[in-house]
Amino acid sequence: MNAKRLVLLVGAVLVLAGFGYLVYGGIGNNLVYFLTPSELKAKGAAAIDSPVRLGGMVVPGSVTWNAEAIDLRFRMTDGKGTIEVHARKAPPQMFRDGQGVVVEGKLTRAGIFDASNLMVKHSNEYRPPAPGHVPQEMYRSLVKEAGTS
Repeated sequence: MNAKRLVLLVGAVLVLAGFGYLVYGGIGNNLVYFLTPSELKAKGAAAIDSPVRLGGMVVPGSVTWNAEAIDLRFRMTDGKGTIEVHARKAPPQMFRDGQGVVVEGKLTRAGIFDASNLMVKHSNEYRPPAPGHVPQEMYRSLVKEAGTS
């Protein structure tokens, strides 16, 4: 066997080994999942102060936003369980009632989820705003609603 073929064979084996690692171990161990509110509550005391990603829907009418204090509060549900979420950052522009969200943070002893990161789940389909509709108005309406609550 000449040197050129040996190098190609060794290279092919390394590529296949790397691919096998990704398929059977590397990717599976590094996938990030999220818990639902009912799954988090089912963990009981073990869930307190443990970093976790939590996913669900924003309960309509539960959002309160204080722009001066940069304080966002809302309830999240999975249809079975509900949990209060508190974040000390401005909500994403697409954040609204009934929206799917994923939050990262920790459950406090008081039973409130203290979020350090808030992500909005959305469709991957782009639809331009309807004629005459200004996208920024959706964000402004959230701020107005919070001021009246």
